[in-house]
Amino acid sequence: MTEHTTTPPPGHAPVPDTGTDPLANRRQVLYWRLLARLFDHEEQTALESASLAVVEDIGLPPALLDPHASVDSVVQRHPELAAEFDGLMAPDPDPGTDGGARDRAAEVRRAALASKLLLGVFAAGSGTVTAGQLARWQSDAGWLERALGCEPGGLRGGRPGAAAGPAGTGGRGTAPGLGRLIPEIGPELGAIEADLVRRMHLREVLADPRLAARLTPSMSLIEQLLRDKNNLSGVALANAKALIRRFVDEVAEVLRTQVAKAAAGVLDRSVPPKRVFRNLDLDRTVWKNLTNWDPEEERLYVDRLYYRHTARRTTPQRLVVVVDQSGSMVDSMVNCTILASIFAGLPKVDVHLIAYDTQALDLTPWVHDPFETLLRTTLGGGTDGTVAMALAQPKIAEPRNTVVVWISDFYEWRHEQLFESMAAVHRSGARFIPVGSVTSSGRGSVNPWFRERFKDLGTPVVSGHIRKLVHELKTFLA
Repeated sequence: MTEHTTTPPPGHAPVPDTGTDPLANRRQVLYWRLLARLFDHEEQTALESASLAVVEDIGLPPALLDPHASVDSVVQRHPELAAEFDGLMAPDPDPGTDGGARDRAAEVRRAALASKLLLGVFAAGSGTVTAGQLARWQSDAGWLERALGCEPGGLRGGRPGAAAGPAGTGGRGTAPGLGRLIPEIGPELGAIEADLVRRMHLREVLADPRLAARLTPSMSLIEQLLRDKNNLSGVALANAKALIRRFVDEVAEVLRTQVAKAAAGVLDRSVPPKRVFRNLDLDRTVWKNLTNWDPEEERLYVDRLYYRHTARRTTPQRLVVVVDQSGSMVDSMVNCTILASIFAGLPKVDVHLIAYDTQALDLTPWVHDPFETLLRTTLGGGTDGTVAMALAQPKIAEPRNTVVVWISDFYEWRHEQLFESMAAVHRSGARFIPVGSVTSSGRGSVNPWFRERFKDLGTPVVSGHIRKLVHELKTFLA
């Protein structure tokens, strides 16, 4: 087979064309460069030169191949590319009418843009990470999430409730073939982000207000701050608290929208409706008086008014939240602390919060302020749920009116004793909800021994997105 070459721009190496489809060959050049960069940080001169020729020939900026240029910087210089990045990895709804050549040309362009996103996120390098590098990675990860059809932060564990869906005005929805991969991508992004945070000289960054201001709050960063808060002081401690406060406020805003329509109690029909105009049931009044319609005068004579019941049961419902604060449950600890504070703000809901590892701490006095609550937690250590149960059981004064939410991976060393006490709570008439994880990604493991016994008890473990727990609580509190 005769080898052909595509005419390159002056000063660049030719793009090899070894087949009858030069567009497919160009796309292969870009993907070979992507793979080479992912597995070997050393620059491959031939691939770099050929890729540059492809990118310039299809009218894209060479900055797409610059490993030091973020997607933000590329889009700032070329704002028309923003719409192309949105929904990039979704199928094109308009494949064109001039045959397959147009499709393949678009694929070459998408390959160049996708390579930029994937290298920016997954070629995270090694060694010490600066605050600027972390911020750049987080921005690139946000662009990757938008390319997959999700909101920025929607795949990582640090933004609960950021549901997948078309992003921006240019989003085209998530490609069907990516549906199985997206749940796997989120945890990997979270793991990369956590590794970058660990590689930062965080205390030095926090001590510099200019650098600290460039940090973007994320679950992995908050975990590091909570673990290290006792070693911080002065400006560094103030900056750490500001970052935690920002993250708490962001997560709380998302969770409030999920809890917004939680009921304030069921209607109490034993109380007569209050006969005021705002309670008048106009539709029912007309319907019940239709027999009084006078067709000659075309008038409806009303001899009885009907009013809506508005009184609700006043017995407060008690929500007891018990959270494992060991190292493996940090994500759930943060999310559930914030969630408890939101439910505590609802009428007729009496919320109690207990955190535990090998010791238990009653955080109820601070349950309305998740920021203060988190500052009082001590992450890490082992787990002994029996000490938490000792604090929780006295709070179950009216079992039929109480729900106990227990968040843990349930890897306990006194597992039989703890399970028996949990089963006793369930038998008392209280609603017992075991929760394995309440993260955005749903990543986490649950002790199979406990999982099977909870299933037999009729209280299966709730594990996955935090929306599942919100739904369970709203159902009980309705």
